[in-house]
Amino acid sequence: MSTRRKYDRQFKIDTIRHLENSGKKGSEVAQDLGIRHDLISRWKKELSEDNIRAFPGSGNPRDEEIARLKRELADVKMERDILKKAVAIFSKPENRNIGS
Repeated sequence: MSTRRKYDRQFKIDTIRHLENSGKKGSEVAQDLGIRHDLISRWKKELSEDNIRAFPGSGNPRDEEIARLKRELADVKMERDILKKAVAIFSKPENRNIGS
């Protein structure tokens, strides 16, 4: 599994400026920088919608919610596995030596 790469605000702004000033297509700039072309499109859209608040750097609420839900799911799976083991242990017949 690959790790998610993070780009700082200045890198994103510089990338958009390079795109606008170079006359190249977004896919060409992306290839030059070694990033996915859809990132450039998204960054350009974010920057044009709200220049001041674009790229806050702390993630968006949707990402935080997904991370919280993944943690909660992992906890629930662990609890389920523990309960399965407990049921298996308590379901075993007891081996008692009667009459010994």
